[in-house]
Amino acid sequence: MARMSWIQKAIKRPGRVRKYVKRIYGEKAFNRDGSIKLAYLKKAKERAKKAGNTSLVQAINLAITLRRLQ
Repeated sequence: MARMSWIQKAIKRPGRVRKYVKRIYGEKAFNRDGSIKLAYLKKAKERAKKAGNTSLVQAINLAITLRRLQ
C-alpha cells in the first residue's frame, strides 16, 4: 500500500474532474460503470487549456494516467 500512496497525495480535490465533465457534457460522457469516456476527458482537457485553467488540465492529465493503470 505504501507504493500507491503517491496517488492519494496527488489527488488534491477528489471528484473535481468528474464534476467538471458532468457539468459540461452531461451523462453522455460516462460509461455504464460510471467511468468517464476517454474521448470526453480529451475534450475537457482542450476546453480547460483554452480557458487557461492549468490546475484543471493537470487534474485531467492525472485522470488519463490513472485510466492507464486500471
